Amino acid sequence: MSSAPTLHPIERSILKALANNDSDAGSLAASTGLSIDQVRRGIEWLKFKNLISISESSILKVQLGSEGAAAIANGLPERRLVNAVKQGKATIGEILTSGTVKNEEVNAAIAGARRNQWIQFVEGRMEATALAEKQSAEETFLANLKNGTAAEVGKMTESEKKILEQLKKRPNYVEIKEEKESRISLTGAGRALIPTLDEGQGERRLTSEMITSGRWKQTKFSALDVEAPAPAVYPGRRHPLIDIIEEVKEIFVGLGFSEIDGPMVQSGFWNFDALFTPQDHPAREMQDTFYISGQRQHIPASDEQKKRIAKVHEKGWGSKWDIKEAERVVLRTHTTPVTLRHLATIKPEVGRYFSVGRVFRNEKVSYKHLVEFHQVEGVATAPRASLRDLMGLQKEFYAKMGIKKVKFWPTFFPYTEPSLQSMVYNERLEKWVELFGMGIFRPEVTEPLGIKNPVLAWGGGLERIAMLRFGLDDVRELYGNRLAWLRSVPRCQL
Repeated sequence: MSSAPTLHPIERSILKALANNDSDAGSLAASTGLSIDQVRRGIEWLKFKNLISISESSILKVQLGSEGAAAIANGLPERRLVNAVKQGKATIGEILTSGTVKNEEVNAAIAGARRNQWIQFVEGRMEATALAEKQSAEETFLANLKNGTAAEVGKMTESEKKILEQLKKRPNYVEIKEEKESRISLTGAGRALIPTLDEGQGERRLTSEMITSGRWKQTKFSALDVEAPAPAVYPGRRHPLIDIIEEVKEIFVGLGFSEIDGPMVQSGFWNFDALFTPQDHPAREMQDTFYISGQRQHIPASDEQKKRIAKVHEKGWGSKWDIKEAERVVLRTHTTPVTLRHLATIKPEVGRYFSVGRVFRNEKVSYKHLVEFHQVEGVATAPRASLRDLMGLQKEFYAKMGIKKVKFWPTFFPYTEPSLQSMVYNERLEKWVELFGMGIFRPEVTEPLGIKNPVLAWGGGLERIAMLRFGLDDVRELYGNRLAWLRSVPRCQL
């Protein structure tokens, strides 16, 4: 329960101002000398402590429209018509010729003048009556609007409401707007604090001068309410996906892996051919892959490597290997060409390497597919590396990511044999979902490049891990830049 000594000076000022009468934020700012932002902040604090209550109400107010303002300045169409009749314009043609009333106004002007009994027709000609000088109800209503009266619908008489309905039929003569009003009043707990508001006041700031002089020992300080709500602060921060990437890199390094990187633009040789992907495979078509239009590049590989790759393809797939197809330039469809080229260059006896980078697939964007995403990939090589070692590495990696339930299913990938698909259990969805693919590089991949030992490899889309971590059902939300979501993701997740 709140007490006077724990109140902030802003709260005290607002409570004192409300002691006699209910008020609104603007009036409180004027009576207390506080800024409107300080008043709004104090209102939120007091509302949270149940010391004030806020009642909302709405008021319908009538304002002049553009045509209504013009009518006040120049007269209603029926008034201008009567004035023209008084000047001797007795027929519709004469009135239109004079320009007093516009063509689109003449029918409404005649109807209004007859309704007000301002004119009469005698042998087809208009004549002004004795009532022509009398002001109409519409004219009075518009004049009152200009003077600031009769503007609130709830306070109008029945006759005024009928006039309003008539004016609403005329486009842009009047506008009705809803204004919301908040009335702030003391609760029973707030009113009980009023007599004690001046008690317990003291210094609220501890300065360096107080400390060095020792004056703080004799100074009486105000109590601080440490349970009072603090305003939300949204400091600059990295995108949550970048946090995931950094976490993945840290895990790999902790498992003894070294990071490698390479260009996003690759030759077809390293992206497909070196991985024993047939040159007529559907994955190499424009429908699945982004090619750099009209570009070819000299294959960054030795003549011996190209010769061995050609031999493996012709033996394995039974068709002649075309170097022109291998020279085509693509946006990499995975990070494996970077990994494989690194292994072919250094030919390690024992090694662990990983990469995290952007890859590109010519796919239809959906809740689970993007044309550009991040792939995380790890490889390990040793003389006696086995599938059991690969599964152990995978389980250790997932455990450090906070994923405990993991199992593996046999599957097929073009350049690994045997191949497995890792499955992890999604607690929120209560089902198993696919995550990474894994396997041992085929001899057709490693032997032509002079890599002698088995190479364990696994990889997949990093965004899938992010979706699991953040509880998302649509991968596009990671890139939607929706501030509400970005601010809601905690920096450290347990």
